[in-house]
Amino acid sequence: MNELSLRAALDPFYQQIQSVILSKQHPVTRLLPASTAILAHGDYRDAWVRDNVYSILAVWGLALAYRRLDNDGGRGYELAQSCVKLMRGLLQSMMRQAHKVEQFKQSLASYDALHAKYNTETGDTVVEDHAWGHLQIDATSLYLLMLAQMIASGLDIIWTLDEVNFVQNLVYYIERAYRIPDYGIWERGGKMNLGQVELNASSIGMAKAALEALTGFDLFGPRGSQASVIHVIPDNIAQADITLHAMLPRESSSKEVDAALLSIISFPAFAIQDEPLVELVRHTIVTKLEGRYGLKRFLRDGHQTCWRMNTACTTKLRSCASLSTSNPSGHSFLSICISTPSSAMTATRLRAMNRSWPRCWWKRMGSHCCPNSTLCRRIESRRNGHDPIARCACPTPTFP
Repeated sequence: MNELSLRAALDPFYQQIQSVILSKQHPVTRLLPASTAILAHGDYRDAWVRDNVYSILAVWGLALAYRRLDNDGGRGYELAQSCVKLMRGLLQSMMRQAHKVEQFKQSLASYDALHAKYNTETGDTVVEDHAWGHLQIDATSLYLLMLAQMIASGLDIIWTLDEVNFVQNLVYYIERAYRIPDYGIWERGGKMNLGQVELNASSIGMAKAALEALTGFDLFGPRGSQASVIHVIPDNIAQADITLHAMLPRESSSKEVDAALLSIISFPAFAIQDEPLVELVRHTIVTKLEGRYGLKRFLRDGHQTCWRMNTACTTKLRSCASLSTSNPSGHSFLSICISTPSSAMTATRLRAMNRSWPRCWWKRMGSHCCPNSTLCRRIESRRNGHDPIARCACPTPTFP
């Protein structure tokens, strides 16, 4: 592909990233809000660590693509610096809680954990230690994993030895993930949503990947010295691997399978090298969680449905047995799984998944598009014989 055609191919992606992602970055902290509105299900204007890292990966990927152009008009540098600013914004927010990292290493208590979300405008904490499921090992591990990969790609993110020492402390924070129960990727703990932590395979796998990526890694890049090299105890990686093989394809003691496992058997962690086990986990997820419009998070998940809004449903999983809370982002992860050479899934299946997404949805819904694929949940519920529209808090009960 010549430079002219490559530029023409990259320009639409640049425009999309500018309008969808970079336009939402705060001009000072450069953090990204989960949403720009207060909805019936809560205030999503805060910056979640996990969401910010996943969102900025699109910007980072496009910045790498622009390196192939001799003259990119400054776009590659702009995109790369947007990544640097966001990663440093998250780092500064976490460094304000350095004392909590020290406390957590001693207590392993959930209320001593780093916070999972911060104020988008200031980078400060937004909820109390006991008011949220902050202990999410996978979120901190994802940040460390991508920090290493971005620095390896040439981004200058870590500037001082104080920051190096804090990152080293974060390694100590996650290194015992194989025996630290947490709230997991869905911030809820056990399936019954009673705020009880449990050992999650997705958290262990993400921590294992981060530890492997940071072993002997120089945070200053080629300009560093021994003082900026991160140290990891190999036994902790081995223990995490042993625990993972013992747990999979289960996610935890209460969840038989979870869509979050896709993040450790493929992008971004690639934490499992046993191909038969990877295929077993993928097959279990597809057979048990796949719906017409995406993947369930886990079995009997009634998140953001009218039944879950009823407090009685919190402890009555039977009421959610017939619900199918599909999320289209699950198909995005599946498409990445299919694109890996080791996958037994075919491109034909990928095209079938893409056809299952009605393209007219977003045009029809416009500004009323429900967050977290609530529309898909309502459609799936109706297909299963329920009609939650009358009691649903979501706007615009329009179905394709």
